[in-house]
Amino acid sequence: QTAGQSGEQELENLVLKLSVLKDFLSSIEKKALKALQEMSLATPATAPLVLSRKAKSIPVQTFEVKLDITLGDLTKIGKSQKYTLSVDVEGGKLVVLKKQKDSQEDWNTFTHDKIRQLIKSQRVQNKLGIVFEK
Repeated sequence: QTAGQSGEQELENLVLKLSVLKDFLSSIEKKALKALQEMSLATPATAPLVLSRKAKSIPVQTFEVKLDITLGDLTKIGKSQKYTLSVDVEGGKLVVLKKQKDSQEDWNTFTHDKIRQLIKSQRVQNKLGIVFEK
């Protein structure tokens, strides 16, 4: 085998790898496009979101929170549970995540159209009330 033949073989291997990579990227692109289309169908059409190139995207904010007990929940008094609250402004979603035993997670997602009112406590600075539909 001459040096020229091994160079050609390396080139063929490289072309084959690039071809496989191109197909892989194309597959990922199709999956991403499909996911975006599904997300846009799931998003309510009441507030169309148009982002220009100049607009900065708002990152999802995550907070460690404790849920306060309301009068209706007094029968459930126990240890206060820590939750993670994620706020996706652009997606219009609020996710309340509760970590359970055995590393399981339990979460509720609320869309912006289900949130009726936000009430900032005047007595306690870091307390926020959220009134949901129903």
